[in-house]
Amino acid sequence: MSRLDENLGGVGFDNLIADSYPPTDVFSVQLTAGQGILERGTLLARKDDGTMEMIATATTGKANAVLAEPVDTGAPAAETQADGDSETATTDPETVPGIAYRTGHFNTNRLIVAEGYEVTAADREALRVAGILTSEAVEI
Repeated sequence: MSRLDENLGGVGFDNLIADSYPPTDVFSVQLTAGQGILERGTLLARKDDGTMEMIATATTGKANAVLAEPVDTGAPAAETQADGDSETATTDPETVPGIAYRTGHFNTNRLIVAEGYEVTAADREALRVAGILTSEAVEI
């Protein structure tokens, strides 16, 4: 039997959300498979087919949402082929479901983007139009 005064866990503050206005709202998204593990706070861009992927140079100005929970989208295609596992590459689904924020106020310093990429003014404007504000916040 467990005790009523026992500490069962805690909630950590990750400094992703910068302010309570506008309020955060989550929705279901379809992520492009083969991106590896995407962490909470990954900045997502909407592709022409309606799926989402981590923002990179090819998707500049198409920022649309922020990933709310970590998701494993599977190994990148190059890694799968290098391992010689061609069966996995053909049987994996093309999309993976995830949960993302469609609105909210986020700390730009905590947003995760592709290696070597920096959030641009076009990305900030696309996010603002979508209902997402960003700010440079001091880490606590």
